[in-house]
Amino acid sequence: MQIIHTISELRTALKNQVSIAFVPTMGNLHAGHIKLVEMAKQHATCVVVSIFVNPLQFGKNEDLASYPRTLEADCDKLKQIGANFVFAPNVQEMYPDFDGNDLNQSMTITPSIIASELCGAVRPGHFAGVATVVMKLFNIVQPNVAVFGKKDYQQLFIIRELVRQFNLNVEIIGVDTMREVDGLAMSSRNGYLTPMQRGEAPRLHKALKLVAEAIQKGNRDFTAIEQQTTQFLTQLGWIVDYISIRSAKTLLSPNAHDHTLIVLGAAKLGSTRLIDNLEIPS
Repeated sequence: MQIIHTISELRTALKNQVSIAFVPTMGNLHAGHIKLVEMAKQHATCVVVSIFVNPLQFGKNEDLASYPRTLEADCDKLKQIGANFVFAPNVQEMYPDFDGNDLNQSMTITPSIIASELCGAVRPGHFAGVATVVMKLFNIVQPNVAVFGKKDYQQLFIIRELVRQFNLNVEIIGVDTMREVDGLAMSSRNGYLTPMQRGEAPRLHKALKLVAEAIQKGNRDFTAIEQQTTQFLTQLGWIVDYISIRSAKTLLSPNAHDHTLIVLGAAKLGSTRLIDNLEIPS
């Protein structure tokens, strides 16, 4: 496995590759990331994993400075699983006008209106930052396939739209969320949880399962279900950003003819924000 830090070196290394699968990450890798790499290996002869904590997708009061950076341990895991290349650029490499303080990225991707809802409603500009860095990475790596987890379903949806609307020649593969034994969705941010919060954290997934069960039993009063679930979590000390039932195909509010649904949730325990979702079979 080769670790590369510059765009020019990576492009040279990938020049003669027949097929490339790409897994973009922000590092601090866990079993969920490893599952993405395993999936990537099934779709190409060369697997590239990027590790880059992207400043453009963090708000002013978010955890950019404290986000865990574990490059050496990450590379050890990727070597063991059989990745071919790790691309680990610095900020200057990804944002050429970075002056040490401001990224000076005057040109960005503007996602569809859905980017201002759900997580986008409480993280303005987040998905523009995600879409912009993903477009940069796709341009650098030129993959045939790119693999993303479904845990951030809204992000996956926006990336699929990015590929479709810009006619990019990349197949996007979504991989089911990896969970701890107690149901908690794996996340690099789980490490922020105190022991008491870690014990409470699986309740978000359990609440989404109750939503799915209610719908499968025929309850179509989605607003009431969302409000009841929000109230339930709030009473237990959660700070709920949203519990939302959407069309899995459009991420818009479902109509009477939508039978492929998804419930998405985002809430804080203390200062740690957790997200999760559950696709609801028709």
